[in-house]
Amino acid sequence: MKRPSSGGGWRAILYTLRKARQSGGLLKMWRAMRTRNACKTCAVGMGGQHGGMVNEAGRFPEVCKKSLQAMAADMQGAIRPEFWSTYALAALRMWTPRQLETSGRLVQPLLYERGQANYRPIDWTEAMERLARGLRGVPADETFWYFSGRSSNEAGFLLQLVARLYGTNNVNNCSYYCHQASGVGLTSSIGSGTATVVLDDLEQADMVFLIGGNPASNHPRLMTNLMHIRRRGGEVVVINPVVETGLVNFRIPSDVRSLLFGSPIASLYVQPHIGGDLALLTGIAKRIDELGAQDHEFLRQHCAGHEQWLEYLRRQEWAEIHRRSGVEPAQINELAEKYAAARNVIFAWTMGITHHAHGVHNVQAIANLALMRGMVGRPHAGLLPIRGHSNIQGIGSVGVTPRLKEVIFQRLQEQFSIELPTTPGRDTLECIEGADRGELKVGFCLGGNLYGSNPDAAFAEQALDKLDLLVHLSTTLNTGHVHGLARQTIILPVLARDEEPQPTTQESMFNYVRLSDGGPRRLDGPRSEVEVIAELAQRLLGDSGPIDWQSMRDTGRIRQAIAQVVPGFEQLATIDQTRQEFQIGGRTFHRPQFGTADGRAVLHCPPLPDLQGAGGQLRLMTVRSEGQFNTVVYEDDDLYRGQERRDVILLHPRDVERLGLRAEQLVTVRSETGSLPRILVRPFESIKPGNALMYYPEANVLVPRHADPLSRTPAFKSVVVTLEAANPAAV
Repeated sequence: MKRPSSGGGWRAILYTLRKARQSGGLLKMWRAMRTRNACKTCAVGMGGQHGGMVNEAGRFPEVCKKSLQAMAADMQGAIRPEFWSTYALAALRMWTPRQLETSGRLVQPLLYERGQANYRPIDWTEAMERLARGLRGVPADETFWYFSGRSSNEAGFLLQLVARLYGTNNVNNCSYYCHQASGVGLTSSIGSGTATVVLDDLEQADMVFLIGGNPASNHPRLMTNLMHIRRRGGEVVVINPVVETGLVNFRIPSDVRSLLFGSPIASLYVQPHIGGDLALLTGIAKRIDELGAQDHEFLRQHCAGHEQWLEYLRRQEWAEIHRRSGVEPAQINELAEKYAAARNVIFAWTMGITHHAHGVHNVQAIANLALMRGMVGRPHAGLLPIRGHSNIQGIGSVGVTPRLKEVIFQRLQEQFSIELPTTPGRDTLECIEGADRGELKVGFCLGGNLYGSNPDAAFAEQALDKLDLLVHLSTTLNTGHVHGLARQTIILPVLARDEEPQPTTQESMFNYVRLSDGGPRRLDGPRSEVEVIAELAQRLLGDSGPIDWQSMRDTGRIRQAIAQVVPGFEQLATIDQTRQEFQIGGRTFHRPQFGTADGRAVLHCPPLPDLQGAGGQLRLMTVRSEGQFNTVVYEDDDLYRGQERRDVILLHPRDVERLGLRAEQLVTVRSETGSLPRILVRPFESIKPGNALMYYPEANVLVPRHADPLSRTPAFKSVVVTLEAANPAAV
């Protein structure tokens, strides 16, 4: 498969037309995309009161392949009843993530019982009775409640409330497997765990550091903003072990000039080793200090620990920085000089930064570098974690964390006259490990693919197998429905966001709360998530308590409760009447008054980690393809990397030669955790030597359960592997 010279462009347009045809025609797809609902994919923020394909600044048209892929998946026809008797679980386990996703929409509640070969459809009454009976049969702290980022604020708030009144704080979400390190790192530095900027700040910046991310594939609408920065004469500095096609040049389909001639994106592209970002960031800061380019007055007035941090920088040895980062002195100097010359700088990053055992330290180092020149606490500069799920930030905001913020805890108790549990609660990885130890018996998953998002896939399957009951609220099939099945596994079909009978809200990564109108259901059978949760509450907790669960079927009533309980969400109380979407207060820092106790930012001195892998080992990071969104695989090919299949390992040609391998050779890839046989070796000049790429989630079997001790985020981007020739034959 030939690798293109740029991202986006005519291929994206042709893909759109093909997806529209598959979904019933261009007009049908257009109408679906234009509905007033927030985008179902990444958290950049699209759609809402002004209709779909509109960003937070009101600009139209704003659309990308990811949102189109998600919409096409939701526009599939129903999985027919005979599917479940035709395909046994043994057969479905052999299907790829794409085959499961494209099987159709789930429309019937399904039950698997240990010893049976197939799922069987059941009616909603039986499904809800089994669910309530299973929960009543175990102590509350032997259950866990897992939330996807695609659910609404209303569903998330309601379910976490149900779980806590039931008696447990084992309430967590998928951010523990993606951006939790960002939240922990930012909170430790500036007292707030989200972006410090708004969309307009990005539009006005003259430099963006894009670190450890590939938005050309995973957040394509950001490419328009990066194009605008370059057109204004600004800089886009990309730090990534892999030269990604779309970050070099991208053709924005909605911009004629860009579509025809392409738009250069990276003005400087730097390739550290996998795991070398912290050393590189420290090196840039050290060089800024040597140049005398730091903002001494800002550091003195607005930052705690700056003197100790500068001393820490001065103690670092250049030889160690170069060795651990893999970046040459000349490039570090060039990075520092560009940064020193810029006026308005935004630091953006994704999971290439957070998916390490030192992910929080990585984020702290980014914050240090920004604070060093006063690039936080004023307009047009700041910190921007680029989050993947469309509402993962909102889910966390409304209380989906093991430990509630104290103000939310107190307000919930006062608002509803209830007493909440005070146990610590378990994060996502702790729940999986607790299930394996037999400490947890029931799991409830509001969307997502818990099995598919776990490190050490064999362990995750083993752990989930030990549960008595596992419940999934889902729209389509995924690998988590056929691997890691409890003694009883129930799948409840739910409506997509644009099919909800009532409005819901979502929060973007810019702390912007958007209203989704919902819309007509496409298929009979699925129910609203809020309806399912409210009915569960009635069955589990009864109607005689302090909360009228019947009234909680009304999403407007839930919004009233959120407005009373969650700081910054007060405007939810009137959003149904005003239709006014809003920015959450207290998170955007346009003045140097931070969310810490004394209002000052904090500089940290993180130790430089050793560079992993030596000799015949490689540093492996798991990545998403261009045809993928998180664990959901829409297309098996990866257009931008020129790969037509996913069972490959991409190595620099020098590593292929060094390890005595050849192109298209079959190998077994081994890590301390597991192995994957019959993987094809593919030379890939765009990766830094000594490093390797494989696709997530298929390569999760290789990822150990090593997690950042501060955030509990697993190290999906830093796996030490060896390759073993399996068969000299090519395929």
